[in-house]
Amino acid sequence: MSPPALLSWGWKALPEPTEPVAAVAWGEVARDLHARLASMSAERLRGLQATASRDVLIVSGESSRLPWVAGVEYARACEQAPQLCLPSLWQPDAPMDLLAQALLAKFARQPLLVWHQPATCVPLDRSLPVTAELLARIAAYWS
Repeated sequence: MSPPALLSWGWKALPEPTEPVAAVAWGEVARDLHARLASMSAERLRGLQATASRDVLIVSGESSRLPWVAGVEYARACEQAPQLCLPSLWQPDAPMDLLAQALLAKFARQPLLVWHQPATCVPLDRSLPVTAELLARIAAYWS
């Protein structure tokens, strides 16, 4: 019996950027984004949600409320598969309906950020409102 096939696809640039629903930051840029959030007032943080892992910080919310720091990238909702978020500047080169079906069968947790560089999928179902307490938990996790 052969091992299951790995999902594989490439990416192509979108002709125009799309409206973002999340800010995505990796590595040191994630720490810069965290610092930016920590400097914002509770009023400015209202409506933002975040999730983090060892290497990434993802902040979602209304596009006009998303923070900016140098190096941050943005994600958009996928029209063909609303349970997926994709880079605002990139589109998978595979048919979206088939790719969504395969990804949603492979990953139980949804919604799912499907990222181009690094090539990965990050579940977004554990995003929490951005508060000083959440930011302190993320900082403690990273240290």
